[in-house]
Amino acid sequence: MRFLFILTLSMYASSGSLAQETIAVASSDKRARSEEERNKTLAREFFEALWFSNRTDSFDNYVAEEYVVHDTGDRKNVTEPAVTQKEIADFLHSQGDMTGSIDFQIAEGDLVATRWQWKFKPTSLMFRVLGGREQIPIINVFRFRDGKIVEIWNHRHDIDSARGNIPYFKGLGVGLLVALPGWAFAFASWRRRRRA
Repeated sequence: MRFLFILTLSMYASSGSLAQETIAVASSDKRARSEEERNKTLAREFFEALWFSNRTDSFDNYVAEEYVVHDTGDRKNVTEPAVTQKEIADFLHSQGDMTGSIDFQIAEGDLVATRWQWKFKPTSLMFRVLGGREQIPIINVFRFRDGKIVEIWNHRHDIDSARGNIPYFKGLGVGLLVALPGWAFAFASWRRRRRA
């Protein structure tokens, strides 16, 4: 009987600690989800302020004093001051009407991925010549620390933009340069035969 009493007592004791661990894990999960939701909200507000409307003065509400950017092109693993985000957005706002919309967001830990559509209608001659109206799908991944963006991965689908035409025109130019001597020779031969 004594053995049965000790066994029952140990089962109650272990189930109590298991319940406490379960409560602690659930509480930790709730805090993590709460932080992920807060970071998603901050990312959404960042896009709405800087890119969808021209409220770029609020950049420091969202971006740490310095952040690391991983961009397409040469801006890979570069540390920049927060004001760079304001300067980029201000420049684009000065060249046309810029808006956008968020398709969806995914958060895990301190990372938030946002797929959004950048919409741009140029008002400057330079941007009208470079490609006219643009809508480009973009995926940004932000790393947050203490409620601020500290790292940005930028993935644009530039093939949908005027920049996507650059390789086409380069190839066309190289092809024409290669073909030009042949065409010149053929034209000169044709003229000689015609005279003869």
